Order: sequence, then C-alpha cells, then structure tokens
Amino acid sequence: MSLAPLPARTAAGGTRRLRGTLLVLPALVPALFVVGGGLGAVLLQSLGLMPLVGPVRLSLDAYTAQASSLPLATGVSLGIAAASTVISAVVGLAAALVIVSGRWGGRIVAAISAASVTVPHLVGAAAIGLLLADSGFLSRLLGVPPESWPHLVGGPWWVAVIAEYAWKESAFVALVVAGTLATRVASYDETAALLGAGRIKRLRFVMLPLCMPALVVSSTIIFVYTLGSYEVAWLLGRSYPEPLPVMAVRLFNSVTLSSRPEAAAVAVVTTAISLAAVGIAFFALRRTALWR
Repeated sequence: MSLAPLPARTAAGGTRRLRGTLLVLPALVPALFVVGGGLGAVLLQSLGLMPLVGPVRLSLDAYTAQASSLPLATGVSLGIAAASTVISAVVGLAAALVIVSGRWGGRIVAAISAASVTVPHLVGAAAIGLLLADSGFLSRLLGVPPESWPHLVGGPWWVAVIAEYAWKESAFVALVVAGTLATRVASYDETAALLGAGRIKRLRFVMLPLCMPALVVSSTIIFVYTLGSYEVAWLLGRSYPEPLPVMAVRLFNSVTLSSRPEAAAVAVVTTAISLAAVGIAFFALRRTALWR
C-alpha cells in the first residue's frame, strides 16, 4: 500500500512556515537566551540553589516566608490587570471602529490615540494623580472640597491605577485593531452591505470576527504588562495590600539580603501567571475562525 503524495498546497505551506521560522531565528535565539537565562536565575534563587549568602540548599522557604501576603497580593494584581484589560479592550475596540469609519472624527481619534501611546506610563501616572487626587484639578474644577472627594488615588478600589492603564492601553488597542481592520474591512463590509446586511449584522458577522485575533493578542499584552508593571501601582495605589510587582521591588531593595530569594519567589509567581495567561490566549486564538 503506497502513501499518496502531499498536496502541492500543503507542501508550499510547509515551505513558507519553515522559511518564516528560519528568518525569525536570528532574533529569537538571543532573546530566548537572555529571557531564559534571567528566568532560570530567578527560579534557582527562589529555590535556594543560587543564594547570595549561606549554603546551597533546595527549599521553598522563599515562598512560605510570604505565605500570608502572597495570595492577597496575587488577587490585587489579578483584579487590576483584569479590570484594566477589559476596559482597554472595550474602549479600544470602539475607538478602532470609529477610526476605520473613514470620517473626520476617526482621524481625530487616531491622532489622539497615537499621541497617547507615546506618553510614558510614569508621566501618565503623574498626570492621573494630579487629575484625580482629592485636591487635584478635577475636584477643583467641580468645586468639591477635598474631604468630600472620593478616594480615587490610593483608595480601596485602585481607581486611579486602573484609569491610567485603561487610558494608555486603550489607545494601544485602538491602533492595533484599526491597523488590522484597515486592510480587510472595506471589501468585506461592502459585500455584506450589498447582500442586505444592516449595521448591527455587519458589526457582528464582519467587524468582530475580523478584529478578534488582534483584540485577543493586544489584550493579552495588556494583561501581562499590567500584571508586572510597578511604577503606576506604586505611585497611585495603596501601601497595603500591595500588588505583586510592588512587593517584589520592595523585597529586592530590602537591606536584608535574605529577602532577595523572597523577591525572586514573587517574580516567579508573577511569571507563572503571565505564562498561563498567554497559554489561555493562544488557546482562544486557535478557536477563532481566522486562525482556522
């Protein structure tokens, strides 16, 4: 029994994938070496196999030392990252649809998004703090005394932190999704309109399926970034409970060298959550119609 030869289309697709992999390798190998080496060193330090002081001993002491604070810090970080990602995705998707509409309002939204992306997060955090503080610009503009203004900066709900991430990252989502739709939406949208589809149906069956891969990828980037970002939560958030990156930096900068493995343990937990989020995103991406 002889095996049938592979179709020409399958062979051509395999050749293109192989060529693409070979073109990416010169940039991928150094990046994997640097990132993998850093993650490996952090993991070894958290397990006591690369200590700064003391004997080499495999243990989970670095993880158990923060057993009372680590779950709470993980919950705070996940809450901030999830809320920021959802708001950024919704606002960014709406802005992208306005941008690809081709009207004058879309050009204004595109210009605002491009300008917002260039603002560093540290500058954005300072601006949000000056805007939402109890004696900030917004409370003075509305004439609300500081004692009556809600605790948006350093408050229990991390409003200022989420607002800064949502403002900055929604612009990122808008530009990524708009760039994806700009090359595809015109022909498909016109075809659907000629077949009698209304605006709602074109949005549901044309726009959303076309932008879903870009939306999933950009949302995953936002979630991973906000989960590991330090400066915004440190400037605008509460002192306790603290998110994972703030805890890691505090332990790393401690005068006690024995706190370094604990900082490494917090970093390992943050990395594990980020990798899990990326895995879930790829699983969801493979189920989209465009991927298949």
